[in-house]
Amino acid sequence: MEQIRYSVAACQTDLPNPVERRAMRANTDRMLSMIDSAVAGSAPFLPVRLVVFPEFAHAAPVFPTVGELSEKLAVRIPNEHTDRLEQKAREYDIYIQSGSMLEVDPKWAGVVFNTTCLIGPEGILYKYRKVNPWIPYEVHASPHDLEGYDEPLFPVADTPIGRIGCAICYDWLFPEAIRQLAANGAEVLVRVSAYMDPWGATEPMDWWTIVNRCRALENIAYVVAANQGASLKHYPPYSWPGGSQVIDYDGRLLAQASPGPGERIVVAHWISRHCDMSAPFVAAITCSRTCALRLTLSTRPIVIHLRLVPT
Repeated sequence: MEQIRYSVAACQTDLPNPVERRAMRANTDRMLSMIDSAVAGSAPFLPVRLVVFPEFAHAAPVFPTVGELSEKLAVRIPNEHTDRLEQKAREYDIYIQSGSMLEVDPKWAGVVFNTTCLIGPEGILYKYRKVNPWIPYEVHASPHDLEGYDEPLFPVADTPIGRIGCAICYDWLFPEAIRQLAANGAEVLVRVSAYMDPWGATEPMDWWTIVNRCRALENIAYVVAANQGASLKHYPPYSWPGGSQVIDYDGRLLAQASPGPGERIVVAHWISRHCDMSAPFVAAITCSRTCALRLTLSTRPIVIHLRLVPT
């Protein structure tokens, strides 16, 4: 088992919401600048190797119909924004979980997806399309509902900094969705999110914190959760509480942005335990008070939880 020490950065944004495609460029400009800041700020300590942006960082579904979104905001992937993120990933040798963007795919006519990409020096490693849209506000489609959909619903990328999987915002309220990422091998769970008030990081409705910590603990995995920090002026009709977080596999908060709108860069340092999954039989053990023994037999993973009793 290889131990990898590095930093992660959750970058929450506070940007005007584009109402046309060309306005997305300014948002991408700002995100690239935030990456520069995250890397420079962590350089005296541990290098940043993973940067995460929130849902709707590139564009939000500000129009009420799929037709308007397709006409004015939706883009194909790859595009100029993913290309620029790829260039930045190569510059710093990092991995970037993009903010979500509204995606059209000629394979699925008349459909808009809410999509985020994991991008590294080698290009786009996966696209994740939101499986559970927040109805009725979000009118884009779930890939789960498309007949004949043949792409992975919960992709996981094997990278030099660990196996990374992502789900978007409302997906995380369903334990089964995040468990599927873990079953697919994810060691780092990424949340690209736009939680609005009152379901933020403050009581009495602090769903954001509770859900993030529960999913880390349930799956014995690290969580990097970037939340939207836009003001009501920028992303009406809601206000966005921020509170981006990094959580360890025991459910402990390693770092957290102060609640409330505004740009924040939250950096945490950790040690990732990475196993070579290319062998037909692998046992990976992660220990604290609880040990998780993950066995891969053929292609079906089995997760066994062991409670250590002090002697």
